[in-house]
Amino acid sequence: MTGLTLAAARPVGTEAPLLTYVDDATGERVDLTAQQLGTWVARSAGLLRDGCGLAPGSRVAVLLPPHWRTAAVLLGAWSVGLAVSFRPRATAGLPVLEPGGDLPYDAVFVTPERLDDWLEDVPEGTHRYLVGNGPLTDRPVGWLDWSTEVLRHGDTPPDHASIDPSDPASPDGTSYDEWGSVAREVADQLDLRAGDRLLVDPAEHEQPLKWLLAPLSVGASVVLCANLDPARRDARIAAERATRVL
Repeated sequence: MTGLTLAAARPVGTEAPLLTYVDDATGERVDLTAQQLGTWVARSAGLLRDGCGLAPGSRVAVLLPPHWRTAAVLLGAWSVGLAVSFRPRATAGLPVLEPGGDLPYDAVFVTPERLDDWLEDVPEGTHRYLVGNGPLTDRPVGWLDWSTEVLRHGDTPPDHASIDPSDPASPDGTSYDEWGSVAREVADQLDLRAGDRLLVDPAEHEQPLKWLLAPLSVGASVVLCANLDPARRDARIAAERATRVL
């Protein structure tokens, strides 16, 4: 991805997890190596480019919490040059003002819970996807199930998109190069280095700049621990061999 350099795409151990998602409440656990995450990124890119017909500069809204699926959607969109608006928190019904905010997005991704939340202002989109925990048996008319649709696309990355570092990576005009610089600055603030394993409490840190872009920009791996039990925090850090905690 131009500008947002993913140093972690070249890990020292090909079997080492690049992204782990674990839920202390349900026991769910997903470990993805760089190659495995890359297959989901490729499928997401194929869905957006080939399935939706989007091209560099198209606007995509991603209203998703920290999760391995969210990483696949975001990285897939950026890998084909799309301008992504990522707004994980509810807006209490207030519209989010950004350039072109009065126009439908080219694609919108949201969780089923947020679609039904009166606090959330879900924007209009030409292509609309629900991203839940596995295939959805019940969904509103006009919405597609991401878990089903993404599997219609291959796990080989699409042909390289022509992306310039100065192209907008988000609808506010912030470029790929600028987001990459900010990600590396945040990584430096967090004292993240190549080989670090960052444990993240998603409830406290929802912005992908911190839980996704910053660690990947320097070659660190990530553990997203949902519903982190404070009483088991130290045990979780030890079990995951985390070297940094956010």
